Amino acid sequence: MKLTDVLPIEEWLALEKDIHERSGLNASVFDIDGIRITGYKQWANQLCPKIKAVDRGQSFICAVAQMNIAEVARQAKKAIVEECDAGLLKLVVPIFVNDEFIGSAGACGLILDDGEVDSFMVNKTVGLEVEEIERLAKNIGSISSEQAEALGAYIQHRIDDIVTDYHRRQTASKK
Repeated sequence: MKLTDVLPIEEWLALEKDIHERSGLNASVFDIDGIRITGYKQWANQLCPKIKAVDRGQSFICAVAQMNIAEVARQAKKAIVEECDAGLLKLVVPIFVNDEFIGSAGACGLILDDGEVDSFMVNKTVGLEVEEIERLAKNIGSISSEQAEALGAYIQHRIDDIVTDYHRRQTASKK
């Protein structure tokens, strides 16, 4: 089963936009392989696009965080709030239909609690100068663990509604 079996791509996009508008975070829906299913991007800061613009940044910071945290969320069957290797919030909510994991929804890009950007890691991974990293990181907003967990609960509620609606449509089509 695929995410688009449950909901058309336009409606997953609407969920991403809703998450961004609610939180200011860069919101995404991913398939089971960790691939974004839409092209929607609304950056939460100026540093993340610089990290993602470099293959090593995308591969060794962003993709690794998504895959690792999505796996923890899949196993726990609940929203997980962590930090990526750059030191920024990564929130992942697993998407299940019955007991089948079909993807995840989440958001990233703010500083969690009183954390900080790991300038050394970003420098070594993508080659940006530390001064440039610090300049780009200066205006990154923060989010508390409580706010991140509340956002995770909101996303989970939205996912639950989507899956419930899918089951209703499936039941109605069999009649």
